Amino acid sequence: MPRLSQNERAIAVNSLKRATPYIRMFKRKVFVLKAGGDAFATVEGTRAIMEQVGILHDVGIRVILVHGGGPQSTELSKALGVSAEFIDGRRVTDEKALEVAMMVLNGQINTRLLAACRDLDIPAVGLSGVDAGLIKAHKRPPILSDSGGTIDYGFVGDIDEVDSSILLKQLDNNLIPIISPLSADESGTLLNINADTVAAAVAVALNAEKLILATGAPGILEDINDPRSVISYLDVAGLDKLRSEGHLSNGMLPKAAAIKHALAGGVSRVHVISHNLPDSLLLEVFTNEGMGTLVVNDIQNLTSAEQQE
Repeated sequence: MPRLSQNERAIAVNSLKRATPYIRMFKRKVFVLKAGGDAFATVEGTRAIMEQVGILHDVGIRVILVHGGGPQSTELSKALGVSAEFIDGRRVTDEKALEVAMMVLNGQINTRLLAACRDLDIPAVGLSGVDAGLIKAHKRPPILSDSGGTIDYGFVGDIDEVDSSILLKQLDNNLIPIISPLSADESGTLLNINADTVAAAVAVALNAEKLILATGAPGILEDINDPRSVISYLDVAGLDKLRSEGHLSNGMLPKAAAIKHALAGGVSRVHVISHNLPDSLLLEVFTNEGMGTLVVNDIQNLTSAEQQE
């Protein structure tokens, strides 16, 4: 192994010293990380995220990963001639789209993530909301649209309950649960659920310390057309203002709803980061500066350190 220069040694030691208070603070705490399918579009991207998850696990943080599969589902739908329809950023799921979701979420992405964990020697277990009744849900009924008609989301589920004991058993066995956002109703009808929604519900059920949403954007943007307009921190009132003024893209709307649900349910910190930026997860967790947007119930609850750029 090559010897480090004096400058390299100083950087390594300083980084460790800066991270140590956060390691002490978050040891044994639960973090729920949600990453969309675009985060796992490449082998390199998948490995980069899972390496960071493995580091969090190794320093004693109890991590749960919820994954989506939107781009892969859209790609497979196109190949099979199945049309993809979205309303307010949420996928409409008919019978054919549900078959695609099952193939992609459980058969492709969840398995590939577990394979990456095997390669990285990360102890992980794959689950879906169907397993052992982890997520109890019902089929979303048709709703009224703004135009006066009805919107039927098809086989899309609304969550009734998350059985936290199932996940706690995995965490207590030193495993990282990797969750596919599929569930079923009481009669066994399979349902597709938005992954952001699942992550928020899991975070609330486990009284998580943090909910972290990894997206393609660098955070929540003040101007959706300007990736440099990242908002470092805001509260629920600020989030509502952005939505009412049309500053949230369609893809961010389900995330905004998930953020509000998590905060209302007792999760004190929600982070929106980019999976495209190197080591964004570690930098968000182990530095004051962070890499994305921190959302809280009220900005007055932020520490002075959290408000520093």
